[in-house]
Amino acid sequence: MRCSLLRPDPAQRARLDEIRDNLEARIIEAKREGWLGEVEGLQVSYSGVKDKLAQIDATFQRRQATATELGMPSFGSISGRTTSDER
Repeated sequence: MRCSLLRPDPAQRARLDEIRDNLEARIIEAKREGWLGEVEGLQVSYSGVKDKLAQIDATFQRRQATATELGMPSFGSISGRTTSDER
């Protein structure tokens, strides 16, 4: 089992999206300016952010796929009931 400290927090998804977008812009700028060492470092960070976002997405999909049935009645099973039936 992986250490829980290594798992990204889904609540941080918006912040990770911002970081990814900022890194993309900085990579474009560094390429334009010819800062090859900077490009390499930014690409490493960019890959890390993309991996964290993929982990969050995978966790979300697993949680959706393993929904728990609570045994609650569906609306269709109770919709035939009316107050006039109780007389």
